[in-house]
Amino acid sequence: MSDAIVTEGLERSFGETRAVAGVDLGVGTGEIYGFLGPNGAGKSTTVRMLCTLLVPSAGTARVDGFDVVQQPKQVRLRIGVALQDASLDPNQSGDELLRLQGRLFGLSNDEIERQLGDLTELVDIGDALQRRVKTYSGGMKRRLDLAVALIHNPNVLFLDEPTTGLADRVGIIDRGRIIAEGRPDELKRTLGSDVIVAELGGDAQRACDQLQHLPGVTSVERHGEELTVLTPDATALLSPVAVALDECGVTVQNLTMRRPTLDDVYLRITGDHLLAGSDPTDDGEAP
Repeated sequence: MSDAIVTEGLERSFGETRAVAGVDLGVGTGEIYGFLGPNGAGKSTTVRMLCTLLVPSAGTARVDGFDVVQQPKQVRLRIGVALQDASLDPNQSGDELLRLQGRLFGLSNDEIERQLGDLTELVDIGDALQRRVKTYSGGMKRRLDLAVALIHNPNVLFLDEPTTGLADRVGIIDRGRIIAEGRPDELKRTLGSDVIVAELGGDAQRACDQLQHLPGVTSVERHGEELTVLTPDATALLSPVAVALDECGVTVQNLTMRRPTLDDVYLRITGDHLLAGSDPTDDGEAP
């Protein structure tokens, strides 16, 4: 499989703030790849460099074989981009916007007609194409923005805040660096099969020490006043955990069990939740 995206030591700074701190990335042709991380991790900044909207401070990046700094026009001809906030003219119809985008990319009238037929079905936009964008709901604007990004049949498509569960592989990014990669199910399996989360109002460390010795507990992690218990069978362990916490004399504010999530993976690796943190240079979107 050839590479659609290749970066080496990619960096971007804003004054003294280092938003992207040396990203090495390879995404194969035909692969779906997503960034996972909280606001301020460097996701959007990385995407904007790959889309030629920002110039890297250091390192290199090639998209579909072309350098984003030395050959930005070639890159732009070969990519489609749907950012989180759709930039659509509210006074045009969806049909007018798509036809204009097609002409800007040099498509013939016949090519535009074929693409419109395919995209109308693909993004499920239907008769709304004939209405002005200002009458669209937020969801319809998102669909139209995706159609605009696809009208010229790009080789590489960048999506900010893509649909949940879309990516083949996920890169966990934190403080401008990729710190883990893998398929979502593979990353989740590193934690164990089930998770019990206990939100406490007392001595969390004492409770953590107590739970470590329970039969069936794989591991216990403390994050402030929250305990994450990993176990092969949360259903069987939930009652013993509740009893053990009661014996510790701690107040249990909430006790839940569930399957592992990518937020659990991120928490295990970084010690923080995905929603923690913010940075004005990064909107927290994902490609």
